[in-house]
Amino acid sequence: MILLLWTGGIMALLLGVLLFFIAPGKMSPETKLSAKKFYGLNCAHRGLHTEDQTVPENSMSAFIAARDKGYGIEVDVQLSKDGKVIAFHDFDLRRACGVDGLVKNMNWAELSKLSLFNTDETIPLLSGVLDAVGATPVIVELKPIGKNYAELCQKTLDVLRENGQHWCIESFDPRIVAWFKKNAPTVLRGQLSCSPDKFEVITAFASFIFGYLLTNFLSRPHFIAYCVGLHPLTTRLCRLFKPMNMVWTVTPKVGIEHYQSRNDTVIFEYYNPPPRFK
Repeated sequence: MILLLWTGGIMALLLGVLLFFIAPGKMSPETKLSAKKFYGLNCAHRGLHTEDQTVPENSMSAFIAARDKGYGIEVDVQLSKDGKVIAFHDFDLRRACGVDGLVKNMNWAELSKLSLFNTDETIPLLSGVLDAVGATPVIVELKPIGKNYAELCQKTLDVLRENGQHWCIESFDPRIVAWFKKNAPTVLRGQLSCSPDKFEVITAFASFIFGYLLTNFLSRPHFIAYCVGLHPLTTRLCRLFKPMNMVWTVTPKVGIEHYQSRNDTVIFEYYNPPPRFK
């Protein structure tokens, strides 16, 4: 009996520690108002772009098309060499622009002249995107950039406050989410994640702690944006705290209705759902 009690106590302690690590943050009244804009909303991943990139991802045409159909928008942001907040996903310019080089090594004047996927579209500034989409809810993903992440956070926040109307932020990098927790606590913030085997370029240990949401104690995100597929136990335990839940990236190849029924916001691409699903 004593052994059973001792074992039960150890298990309860371990569970308590785990829950401490993965628990999300509580929303303030201001944050709840922001969250209402995203509940039940379908958000176009990198704008309403096409699979063949004739309407390129993260282009003004894609963002305007999403706005016109009533969707929310997901947009990736990073900094140019001269500190401009641009809407662009990859760190390398090869895939989208056919140019050898890194975004961080080029000034905005150079980047703004590059063609996106051999179209007439060019890389936009975040400020221009926000001006164009107006009251459309926007999910802004901040791309991790090493030790200088704080500069990206501050400059993105400045642009959002000056030009945006309805927006939230998210990132794979828990340092970025934690920065907003400390410096802008009423901003709706989310932790992006996916199963550990899908992380690229980072160590197995980092993939493990990121994929299992073990950094939530640093940033206490208001929502979890997890990829499609099987979710680990820690993700399901996190849901017991009833955070806002987003899923990415839903396509016609996966069970659309399945993800709509289990999430508050759906980030989608390559199909045209109704603007809202609940």
